Amino acid sequence: MDDLEKAILFSFDESGAIDSMLKSQAVNFCQQIKETPSICRICIEKLSLCNIVQVQFWCLQTLHEVVRVKYTSMSSEERNLIRKSVFSMVCCELVDGKSSMRVLESPAFIRNKLAQVLVTLIYFEYPLIWSSVFVDFLPQLNKGSMVIDMFCRVLNSLDDELISLDYPRTAEELTVAARIKDAMRQQCVEQIVRAWYDIVSMYRSSDFEVCTGVLDCMRRYISWIDINLIANDAFIPLLFELILADGLPEQFRGAAVGCVLAVVSKRMDPQSKLNLLQTLQISRVFGLVSEDGESELVSKVAALLTGYAMEVLDCVKRLNAENANEASKKLLNEVLPSVFYVMQNCEVDTTFSIVQFLSGYVATMKSLSPLKEEQCLHAGQILEVILTQIRYDPTYRNNLDVLDKIGIEEEDRMVEYRKDLLVLLRSVGRVAPEVTQVFIRNSLANAVTFSADRNVEEVEAALTLLYALGESMSEEAMRTGAGHLSELVPMLLQTKLPCHSNRLVALVYLETVTRYMKFIQEHTQYIPVVLAAFLDERGIHHPNVHVSRRASYLFMRVVKLLKAKLVPFIENILQSLQDTIARFTSMNYASKELSGSEDGSHIFEAIGLLIGMEDVPPEKQSDYLSSLLTPLCQQVQTMLLDAKMLNPEESTAKFANIQQIIMAINALSKGFSERLVTSSRPAIGLMFKQMPLPVFGPVLNRTLDVLLQILVVFPKVEPLRCKVTSFIHRMVDTLGASVFPYLPKALEQLLAESEPKEMAGFLVLLNQLICKFNTLVHDILDEVFPAIAGRIFNIIPRDAFPSGPGTNTEEIREVQELQRTLYTFLHVIATHDLSSVFLSPKSRGYLDPIMQLLLYTSCNHKDYLVRKACVQIFIRLIKDWCARPFVEEKVPGFQSFMIEAFAMNCCLYSVLDKSFEFGDANTLVLFGEIVLAQKVMYEKFGNDFLVHFVTKGFPSAHCPPDLAEQYCQKLQGNDIKALKSFYQSLIEKLRVQQNGSLVFR
Repeated sequence: MDDLEKAILFSFDESGAIDSMLKSQAVNFCQQIKETPSICRICIEKLSLCNIVQVQFWCLQTLHEVVRVKYTSMSSEERNLIRKSVFSMVCCELVDGKSSMRVLESPAFIRNKLAQVLVTLIYFEYPLIWSSVFVDFLPQLNKGSMVIDMFCRVLNSLDDELISLDYPRTAEELTVAARIKDAMRQQCVEQIVRAWYDIVSMYRSSDFEVCTGVLDCMRRYISWIDINLIANDAFIPLLFELILADGLPEQFRGAAVGCVLAVVSKRMDPQSKLNLLQTLQISRVFGLVSEDGESELVSKVAALLTGYAMEVLDCVKRLNAENANEASKKLLNEVLPSVFYVMQNCEVDTTFSIVQFLSGYVATMKSLSPLKEEQCLHAGQILEVILTQIRYDPTYRNNLDVLDKIGIEEEDRMVEYRKDLLVLLRSVGRVAPEVTQVFIRNSLANAVTFSADRNVEEVEAALTLLYALGESMSEEAMRTGAGHLSELVPMLLQTKLPCHSNRLVALVYLETVTRYMKFIQEHTQYIPVVLAAFLDERGIHHPNVHVSRRASYLFMRVVKLLKAKLVPFIENILQSLQDTIARFTSMNYASKELSGSEDGSHIFEAIGLLIGMEDVPPEKQSDYLSSLLTPLCQQVQTMLLDAKMLNPEESTAKFANIQQIIMAINALSKGFSERLVTSSRPAIGLMFKQMPLPVFGPVLNRTLDVLLQILVVFPKVEPLRCKVTSFIHRMVDTLGASVFPYLPKALEQLLAESEPKEMAGFLVLLNQLICKFNTLVHDILDEVFPAIAGRIFNIIPRDAFPSGPGTNTEEIREVQELQRTLYTFLHVIATHDLSSVFLSPKSRGYLDPIMQLLLYTSCNHKDYLVRKACVQIFIRLIKDWCARPFVEEKVPGFQSFMIEAFAMNCCLYSVLDKSFEFGDANTLVLFGEIVLAQKVMYEKFGNDFLVHFVTKGFPSAHCPPDLAEQYCQKLQGNDIKALKSFYQSLIEKLRVQQNGSLVFR
């Protein structure tokens, strides 16, 4: 062993036995040898002398790199040496008088690397330089299996490295591939195919491995060679003979199947494809898929049948001639039963989309009305496939029931996987409604009878089909119980499911009942059964918390739909929910038990919807509401009295309790309309404001007062403040103007300790009040506005927010959100006839900061919709505060501010900036408001505005006098659209002339 061989062995060592320094030296030594001019000769000599696999691989890898990288700079002598030596090796000939057998007897990866070197030469030299490479190779195949094996490896490598489109190719590679394929078609493809046939025929009984290799190689080339070389009376019978021969190895038979699939998949016009498919007599292999479903052969035959079915379906779609179309359908009907079997029982090839194929087939059924018996049978088989595919794997049953990490992942996967299958179900339901509904009915009936180990998945899948069917049904069909629906829904309600304790089954059952609630609305005799499903252990009282939460929400939806039809059942419903309500409202309620989106409020909303209807007698309504509100308020009162004695741990639990109670009252109130509590039954409204609490003696405690007291006792507990704010929102909607007496105290408390995030919420509450009551809230707003303005202007910056690293903090984002909400708040004030609030003695000191902020924002804010809102505020203020010209100013200095600051900076300079992109929709909306502002200023300020704008603003923008004159004419006219169009063109012309020299001042 010489130094190079040692160095190669050291460099390949992965055992750790070689010192890292020594290994590094070995790698460097090998690299130095690679750089020597005689490296090709060194590698060839080593290959003919050395049996060490690592050395062989290194030499072949080096040859491959040299040819690939340095071919164009190599001498002709060097090229000839490599060409002759490599070809001699693959053909098992002498190399420089030495045998090359040792390379061909090496492991497969060495032979693959040798083939790769030859293919690299073919890349550069075939057919222009070395035109005879394939022709010279073919006679060498007589030497036996070793050379045949190398021939196949060379062709496979050529496909992998250059021809196959399964890998991304460069434009150069595509050009070279086309050149090689064209030359091979003209020169040697026919001989190669003949060689394949002869080899398989000769070795079929003696060397299965060689035959398998030849067929696998042939499969790759069928897609681009003349199909008649394979699809003929010689090759096709041979392939099927091999496929059907029981005594042959499965790998050999599977390789033959792969060749037939390549023939089937060959691209050609549909009529030629149909003729080809007819000659194959594919039915010969149908029986093979019913053998051992796990075998490699069955998987290959399954792929053949699904591929064949796809091609036949394509013919059905593309052939319009009646005879051809009928022939295609005949082939399709022939293969479909086997395809259905494959879909349900075999591992389907990844390139075949079950849903895509079946959707395509269902589409062909749409033109058939009514469906023939055969199509109805196929529709049923498609439904069987869907049912099989959507079924959960029992392996994950426990994971899905407790919903651990594995269960969550499996459920998410199945939800995604089912989407297309359920779309397919709805398609089948449209073309074959009778078949679909009968199938679902039978599936559900059968599923219930399965043994316990299969029951869960079968029932869940059948219920899922019934649920999905509802999505494709019209409201009218569902309401009247069209088709078998009048049988399906009662069956659903009355069937006792042994596996109802399972989470998935319970959930899909409740979802399905809810889905068909339109039917229940018309068939009220089923209401007691529906209520039982939601109120017993199948729903709200289900032992699984995920089910009980979802049941609460769905029950609320059911109540919304059935409404007055449930009045006779209110007593029973409240009785059934008594323990749930008691658990929710108990002092020891554990907030963790119902963490997440479901907080128990859905139950209270459902109850509120039930007892809040005018169909409920007033006395009963009062009793129901009192029985719910009294314990809730008592709890809050008790906790407020005990607040000072609580330790931190107890405080956290009590805060959670209070939050839940506020949410409960909130949800409860949603069922009571403003008209009911203020007009038709004011006593009910009084209960939301004044709730007698006997435990505290004769004192009349107000519900609102009790909850507002939370802000006094716990002024700095942000979650509680948010919940109280939410409650006030709710009461504004429910109690209307009668809530006014409580607002001053509430607003005072909310404003007292508010952080930026809470202040934003406070402004949203004020916006609701203004939008609902308009000028009625003037006095309240007048009282709180100075404090709001003072607080906000101490928080927000007067110009831009800081930018750069470290500026995207939660605190800054909250301040930005506050500023955004402030603009909305100011906009709501201005547009609801409340701008006089800005001018009150208490607020007058904030007028200038407000104007400066609005001006800066209208010119510079990155959100053009915010800028638009600011411009609209100015427009409204002009209309409110400025009469026609020559009348004394209502707000001294405002007119001059608008003319000198707003008009110049916002209406001219900001739009001249090239960042003001007219191609953007939001920009155009803002621009429209800016043009309207000019029109309003002219109407209110007259020539004071026009003269200043034209004589001071336009010259600074280098506006020609003629364009200025046209602007005056357009502004004085009555066509706002014409003014906008002209002003846009004017700005675009001025941009060219001033070339960015203007900036905001």
